[in-house]
Amino acid sequence: MNSPSELRASWTRFFPPFGWLAAYRREWLPFDAIAGVTLAAYAIPVSLAYAALAGLPPQIGVYGYMLGGIGYALLGASRQLAIGPTSAISLMIASTVGALAGGDAVRYAQIASLAAFAVAVLCFIAWLFKLSVLVRLVSDSILVGFKAGAGLTIIMSQLPSLFGVAGGGHNFFDRAIKLVGQLGAIDPLVLAIGAVALLLLLLGERLLPGKPVGITIVALAIVTATLLGFPAMGVPVTGKIPEGLPALGIPTFGLLEFDDLFPLAAGCVLLAYIEGVSAARSFAARHGYPLDVRQEFLGLGAANLAAAFGHGYPVAGGLSQSAVNDSAGARTPLALVICSVALALCLLFFTGLLTNLPKAVLAAIVFAAVYKLVDARALMRMWKVSRIDFYAAAIALISVLLLGILQGVLLASIASIFLLLARASRPNVAFLGRLPGTGRYSDNARHEGVEPLIGIIAFRPEASLLYINAETVIETVLNVLQKSSDIRLVACDLSASPTIDLAGARMLHDLHDELASRHVAFCIVGAHGQLRDLLRAEGLAEKTDSGQWLRSLDSVLGDDPAG
Repeated sequence: MNSPSELRASWTRFFPPFGWLAAYRREWLPFDAIAGVTLAAYAIPVSLAYAALAGLPPQIGVYGYMLGGIGYALLGASRQLAIGPTSAISLMIASTVGALAGGDAVRYAQIASLAAFAVAVLCFIAWLFKLSVLVRLVSDSILVGFKAGAGLTIIMSQLPSLFGVAGGGHNFFDRAIKLVGQLGAIDPLVLAIGAVALLLLLLGERLLPGKPVGITIVALAIVTATLLGFPAMGVPVTGKIPEGLPALGIPTFGLLEFDDLFPLAAGCVLLAYIEGVSAARSFAARHGYPLDVRQEFLGLGAANLAAAFGHGYPVAGGLSQSAVNDSAGARTPLALVICSVALALCLLFFTGLLTNLPKAVLAAIVFAAVYKLVDARALMRMWKVSRIDFYAAAIALISVLLLGILQGVLLASIASIFLLLARASRPNVAFLGRLPGTGRYSDNARHEGVEPLIGIIAFRPEASLLYINAETVIETVLNVLQKSSDIRLVACDLSASPTIDLAGARMLHDLHDELASRHVAFCIVGAHGQLRDLLRAEGLAEKTDSGQWLRSLDSVLGDDPAG
């Protein structure tokens, strides 16, 4: 039976507030309160902009921040992560739900809410089956390319609002072509409003980091638009936003078939988890506390479940809003609860003030929030350092530009898995020489001055020997053997191979038989425990001296006069 302390620790892992509330200090409250209010000031303009990007009424974005934050505060593991609508998920909703809703605005909102519920269900399933390891298969290089593609796509989707034209199109290139055709219809006033707002946002970001610049610019834009009568001049504005809190209710089921809903929900989960965990890890490392990445599935699931019951759409933890929360002094998730209270007060009493907010300002807010996703420096560094990583990033970038966010993230995930397999299938096989004056051996291709081994080929596969790379290893060794003369011994050093499977053992059998046909001896050295067990079970002890398996390369070659 578990002790009381073990039960308490188990419940704390499942329900993190048990931990951070028990350790809460009174002096933290002012910091959490200031962070919560600051985050709310940041969230109002961003949530309005992202809801517009998602094709939903502006208040839906506020619902996501308000309810998602409460849900995450209950089950999330990070103390600084802020939850709300994000740019990539908003665009994914816009590009996917529109086709599924068939032009029906009510059905559109219902499907978006159902997607949030499906994301919650998938998150709980992923937590139950400990699937956080699967998400790690998406490489950093894939993420760089995906974020760049998403950033460019989002920026292109917002340029029509900045220019005051209709826009249109299904992907980046289609939108670009349509935008070029509409340049003659640019509204100078709308363009001026958007350009000034964007300039102020970028200056505020540089000169006043961590300050609620966005809400200040929104307030200035509303006052200016009201005093100068921008709506009467034809400038598109937000319009009346309904007052009051969201009416809680169960999402409408039966709107979509499983094969329509699952790809959307799975794409949102993948995006939300990767972005959220990446941000949460950085803040956990900065503040010196452990982060349970599996628990993040529960936090994300609770946030999306709360958003779904409030008729919102999928939410996630984002780096930008979390940075605002952290820089404002957040100590615990209580800051998210305070932020939700502040947003609720805004919905109850202040939505009327947002009526004359120009949509060009919202487009500028989105632009300022996502332009950093296009990390040209990271792409250039990949090109110089690792071409295979660059090609992986390029695949992700182009797939998003051509296919859209949802198809792009799924294709990027598949590409990441294939990249992993491609790397595993082509391990480095080091051909060794002796370092002068030592009993150590090193890769001939990487170190100058190593002494060649006369009549001997010593090779070291620098990876596990598995079905995916066994053929590559034997082909590489035989190619070197073909170019060599007077070889009487081939030594396989397995010290850099953690594991081996049946195909790897079969490869060693085949290599032994091929060498025997050429009257060349074969030995295995440096094999770890699991390798020795499988090699013995597969009969390699009958073909090679198993007493050498445990020995070092130097001890075996030292017995040979030519070694």
